[in-house]
Amino acid sequence: MDNLKTFEILKKSKKSNARVGRIYTPHGVIDTPNFVAVGTNGTIKALDSKIVEEIGLQLMFCNTYHLLLQPTARIIKKAGGIHKFINRNMPIITDSGGFQVFSLAYGSVASELKSNGSKKADGAVLKITADGVIFRSYIDGNRVFLTPETSVQAQKDIGADIIIPFDELPPYHMKEEALKKSLERTHIWEKRSLDYHLKNRQNQKMYAVIHGGINLDFRKQSCEFLSKLDFDGFAIGGSVGKNKQEMLEMLTFTMNHLPKEKPNHLLGIGDISSLDRCIPLGIDTFDSSYPTKAARHGCALTKSKNILKIKKSENILKFEPIEKDCNCYTCKNYSLSYLHHLYKAKELSFYTLLSIHNLHFMVNYMKDVREKILNDEI
Repeated sequence: MDNLKTFEILKKSKKSNARVGRIYTPHGVIDTPNFVAVGTNGTIKALDSKIVEEIGLQLMFCNTYHLLLQPTARIIKKAGGIHKFINRNMPIITDSGGFQVFSLAYGSVASELKSNGSKKADGAVLKITADGVIFRSYIDGNRVFLTPETSVQAQKDIGADIIIPFDELPPYHMKEEALKKSLERTHIWEKRSLDYHLKNRQNQKMYAVIHGGINLDFRKQSCEFLSKLDFDGFAIGGSVGKNKQEMLEMLTFTMNHLPKEKPNHLLGIGDISSLDRCIPLGIDTFDSSYPTKAARHGCALTKSKNILKIKKSENILKFEPIEKDCNCYTCKNYSLSYLHHLYKAKELSFYTLLSIHNLHFMVNYMKDVREKILNDEI
């Protein structure tokens, strides 16, 4: 690998702003556009790292907030870093923890976290200051103070290839004046995160996070402020709108104000419909729990783009794979009838087998997308 090279564009489509490129990291190359599966706790649900590598997932997303609380960044560092700890030899990206912390503040993930244990361990934001956020761990109830510097240090201890600066996540319904203050605080925190990161890059890349909600003026301000700093790429975060139309309008505008020579990432979006709309805008990578969450609900992804529901009684006598021309482990070895049986019997192996198929589908879907861009079809 050329250590001086971090990102290159191989092809720009003649039909749209879509592009094919390569992101270079210490743990391998990421072909773009690409789908990034979410492994919240250092594992993609129902799958282990070796299966995921065999499927060919080039970039995996792990959540700093969860890893910071359990098993802790200190233990991961002692293990030799996240790659050794989870036995993955391919690239990993971590977030700052800001998403989960501010989701707690606004209630969107509170119920999920509270389901983990006693009242003592209920997650809660206790105080937001200019320096950072004090919150209560949902693991043991202890207070945790997360700042731009501690967030970045945790990500350095974890050892991901791409890291994210600490940012505030305002809700969709926030009023303009409050959103403006949030944006100003986020920019200060991101600058502090970058300054701390640059003291010891540790062979990691840091992506700025563009904020501003659906306010286009704020999105422009965020692009202008952050693009002047020494970030390696850009992630588009915050509220992206209440529907796909709002999201597309915001993204179309925002992409026109981002530097084209650096990679970009859309945070938290990765369903097929959104991918089809966003890739022509020139977005390089997308993270989502979409394929594995669909698997846990018994839904198989198919080339027709129709969701196949395994639980339907029509599958009882289908002694054929999910898709006849799919060469994933599941389709090569098991029938729809058997998968239907596993689902109805609530067997845990069902979630593994369907997650394999869905993740394999996403990896190959993106390969096909890259080929179509190369041929100016997208």
